[in-house]
Amino acid sequence: MSGELRLLPKVDALRATPELEPFADRVRTAAARRAIERARGALVAGEPFDLASLPAIALEEARRMGEATLRPAINMSGVVLHTGLGRARLAESVADRVFEVARSHALLELDAETGKRGERQTHVRPMLCELTGAEDALVVNNAAAGLYLALSALAGGREVILSRGEMVEIGGSFRMPDIVRQSGCRLVEVGCTNKTRLSDYAEAITDDTAAILCCHPSNFRIQGFTEKPDLAELRKLGKKRGLLLIDDHGSGCAFETARYGLPRQNTMRDRIEKGADVVVASGDKLLGGPQAGLILGRREAVATLAKHPLARVLRVDKLTLAALEATVRLHLDGATDQIPTIWAMARPLEDVRTAAKRLEKAYRGEATVTWGLTELGGGSAPGEGVPTWRVGLAHPRADRLARALRQARPAVIGRIENDRVWLDPRTAEADEVRYVASLLGSLDLDVL
Repeated sequence: MSGELRLLPKVDALRATPELEPFADRVRTAAARRAIERARGALVAGEPFDLASLPAIALEEARRMGEATLRPAINMSGVVLHTGLGRARLAESVADRVFEVARSHALLELDAETGKRGERQTHVRPMLCELTGAEDALVVNNAAAGLYLALSALAGGREVILSRGEMVEIGGSFRMPDIVRQSGCRLVEVGCTNKTRLSDYAEAITDDTAAILCCHPSNFRIQGFTEKPDLAELRKLGKKRGLLLIDDHGSGCAFETARYGLPRQNTMRDRIEKGADVVVASGDKLLGGPQAGLILGRREAVATLAKHPLARVLRVDKLTLAALEATVRLHLDGATDQIPTIWAMARPLEDVRTAAKRLEKAYRGEATVTWGLTELGGGSAPGEGVPTWRVGLAHPRADRLARALRQARPAVIGRIENDRVWLDPRTAEADEVRYVASLLGSLDLDVL
């Protein structure tokens, strides 16, 4: 083994091979070093290794280094708003708008009429107010940031009441009680997991109470022996006792979900009309736009947030504002069918079945098309989904098949269930289905 190790080339020698010539200097050096380390590792482990393959291995490493890790993917996971895949897919016209603003300077904080400095929130504030009925609006980088800002600015140093049934843990193990405490508020827990009455809130109020917080249980659902007061009841109690009502709405729903066979969800307008002083919602869930925290509510409350130092820390850039403005415009113009999130929910079931059958036919192995449910995901409607047809691909090593699909360009994301790889085409457009069908037909199943 030691003799073979001495035969390993120097990094400078390998980086000078013709295979690496097209790449930048830093890539050639790093690729050569990685290839030699791979060879050394194999030899030390007593594994056979052909030193003549080092240029090809270095080329493989160089190509890997040149690829973006944040790359496009085709979502066939069975989840419309898949957090791992970036949740909402932007409408084509919205993406065009972002590109237009990204490739040039923009009137972000410059008033075209006066030539003086303007305010970036003006690009979205009027339309958000029109869409939701709020008196004022403020946009920050995500909904958790919006809630953190609201609590810090409006209730910092004082008590905030939250039901035990709404103490959610969101993605990444972030817990609502921790966010409340980190904002500088003192958390007051009331009620039980399944039942919290209006009287529980009333009895917890003290002279040091600043607000009642309502939190949408975005990723779970409690059924059976349950009870909780309506937002309008909490508003009445809060107004009587001089408290603010802060509502973590979550999904950013702006339309009637019942149109798509789903249980009705409260919209942002519903929460405003029921009297919440501040409503916080996500831009990249059911609204179908970019990641953003939408803060809506009463003029005085939102103005207080806008003046808080955290508003500058959490502010959004021109690309987010461009995407949000264009997405909200589609809602206001009645063109929500152009928003991919809503298009996927509304897509005729027979179209989905046709796509699934095409994938079944293309696969060289055993495949089965079955009925199922496409989840909404993203903490938008826990336990709810729309009917779909999906194809299950059989393979002795389902994990290897799924890996091959993930490593495609673009990546194809499905899910493994019962030793099969399942692809749900409800969220995939026609050109994506064609690509996946071609990919399935080209796979050498014997070498996976």
